[in-house]
Amino acid sequence: MNRLAGETSPYLRQHADNPVDWYPWGDEAFAAALQRDVPVLLSVGYSSCHWCHVMAHESFEDPATAEVMNQLFVNVKVDREERPDVDAVYMEAVQALTGQGGWPMTVFLTPEAKPFFAGTYFPRTGRGNMPSFTRVLTAVAEAWSERRPELLEQADELARSVGARTGLPPVEDGRRPTSLASALSGADDPAAGRILDAAYRSLRQLHDDQWGGFGRAPKFPQTSMIELVLRAYSHNRSPDTLKVVTDTLDAMASGGIYDHLGGGFSRYSVDERWLVPHFEKMLYDQAGLARAYLHGWLCTGHDRWLQVLDETVAYVLRDLRSPEGGLYSAEDADSEGEEGRFYVWHLDEVRRLLGPDLAPAAIEWYGMTEAGNFEGANILYRPSRGDLIRPAEIEKARTMLFEARSQRVRPGLDDKVITEWNAMFCASMAEAGAGAARSDWLEAAEQTAEFLLAELRRPDGRWLRSWQGGRSRHLAYASDYAWLMEAFLRLYQALGRRRWLDEAVAVADDTLRLFWDDASAGLFTTGADAERLIVRTKDLFDGATPSANSVAAAAFLRLEALTGRADYGERARQMLDAVLDTAASHPSAFTHWLASLDTLAGGITEVVVPGRGRLDLVGVVQRRYLPDVVLAWGEAGTGPLWEGRQEGLAYLCQGYVCQAPAADAATLEAQISTR
Repeated sequence: MNRLAGETSPYLRQHADNPVDWYPWGDEAFAAALQRDVPVLLSVGYSSCHWCHVMAHESFEDPATAEVMNQLFVNVKVDREERPDVDAVYMEAVQALTGQGGWPMTVFLTPEAKPFFAGTYFPRTGRGNMPSFTRVLTAVAEAWSERRPELLEQADELARSVGARTGLPPVEDGRRPTSLASALSGADDPAAGRILDAAYRSLRQLHDDQWGGFGRAPKFPQTSMIELVLRAYSHNRSPDTLKVVTDTLDAMASGGIYDHLGGGFSRYSVDERWLVPHFEKMLYDQAGLARAYLHGWLCTGHDRWLQVLDETVAYVLRDLRSPEGGLYSAEDADSEGEEGRFYVWHLDEVRRLLGPDLAPAAIEWYGMTEAGNFEGANILYRPSRGDLIRPAEIEKARTMLFEARSQRVRPGLDDKVITEWNAMFCASMAEAGAGAARSDWLEAAEQTAEFLLAELRRPDGRWLRSWQGGRSRHLAYASDYAWLMEAFLRLYQALGRRRWLDEAVAVADDTLRLFWDDASAGLFTTGADAERLIVRTKDLFDGATPSANSVAAAAFLRLEALTGRADYGERARQMLDAVLDTAASHPSAFTHWLASLDTLAGGITEVVVPGRGRLDLVGVVQRRYLPDVVLAWGEAGTGPLWEGRQEGLAYLCQGYVCQAPAADAATLEAQISTR
């Protein structure tokens, strides 16, 4: 009996008609494995994962393969986006056993949930050095039957290894961990400055000077890296530093990874040129890239980056927004069974749609050829890198192509709403709405926040992870709480409504209550009230998205400045202390952490503008790239930041020292420039 039809995850429901007797993750599955005395086959993926679909079609939909699975195992299917805790634990096992990871993830467990064998994609029929899936199944079952003591010993050892891998590596040579107290002591050559300079040099070496981005193919939009380089530019004003940002933002927006007709970015590029994307579109990528292009525009004034921001936000609000106000998770890479089919073009189709007046210019603008650049078809891109502002005739052609494409069969939609990713995009949209003076974006950001409050927070205040079709499930994780803090803080600074600061404080207090590790600082992935897995992990490394801990640390620092509560800042410093040595050795894995170190090294600047009558003063802060400035305005708060403040003036303070109140925008601009 397949038990997935009632799940909220579209990915799980995609497997509801499989002949496999799937269970969702839970006690029922492990109890069944114990009763039957068989291992658990854990399969983890997500709805927009191309190779997950391939394995499903080849094996999980095949009655013969399903019969073997059902006979030999209890089969459990997990959506990694709904259950990142389960995914994180067993991905560590995959990497420990194979040296690499990915999805679909296939792990064999004891009835006590300990892994003993693992891999990723297995083909239905063997090829090369890849065994067939059924061969793997029978080999594992034989080993379970004939060599169980050996497997159980291996499972215990692997469980211990997973626990060790989820923490930070030990400090080398017996050195004591660097303390922020010494790093920020104000010495001539402080440790923080050395760490940040080394981190920038490391990113500079990783930068691809020809094609932009960091590292080699496949290339991912490493938004935290871009943000750290932008911070470096705000300090050194070096043309070479700015070139890293310009090369990367222009190359991504000119390449095929960007949707030149409908806006938004694909997950990554399979080549170094950003030309051929893996066509899935993820909400979290739109959130991170929207912020990167916003900051690039605020820093330089390049209108082409504002255009990219505008079109990315438009894509999300048009194609990923639910009628209730939440934002869906992703669009698939495939449509009609083919990867990228929705997005690519043949010249005869373009000529027929646009006619002789527009087709030649559009074909040249988007780099189309008879041979194509992707399996005989054309991925649209911009051959003249960075030349993105469209002339009138190209804009007319773009609109016509977009309308024609809208009649095609769209890629599959993952219509679950993830709290973390919604909060992430809400934060970016609030900051962008304030920075670009877009009231529609501000309204949309607030509506997203209202949806989260209404649908994903229980009456007792406990946040949940996922919503779909009116049902919310799974306790939220540290990453959800961290991004909720960030979203509410950005709404407060964008709108000047005290309510959003109060919501941020409430989430922060619950975060510390549920997730804080008293023994060694930092936030566990799961709450104290959550299901216990074989390991209680911490999300520490910045990757495709910033880690839960680094996002929370940054939010705690801003909350300390806005509320005067020193306990928030102390928690952030403890978190940074715990990772600082490892971050110094491996800066590319801690870029969002290092942004907070940069904030501490330079100090947070507070700007207070009481009341709602001086939007000109508020705009001085909101419409500039000021990563270490917090803005308190509008409805008055409590604490020292608000004491003795007079409406109609702006107060700039740093390190418990305030400058003379500014009565006009020019004075405030001068104060900010010389801080």
